Amino acid sequence: MGKPVNLNRYRKEKARAEKKARVDQNAVAFGRTKSEKAIVRLQQGKQKRDLDNHELDE
Repeated sequence: MGKPVNLNRYRKEKARAEKKARVDQNAVAFGRTKSEKAIVRLQQGKQKRDLDNHELDE
């Protein structure tokens, strides 16, 4: 006779694995995280401000 299996633990591990697979699939499908997008947006804003500050006045 085999070792008894805790069905609750098995169910939870299976749910975690499915969620991780879904998360990985969405990461590929949708790309960057919200924080990465915010960082890029801030960097682009700074670059635009720096460029605007270097304009020559006529």
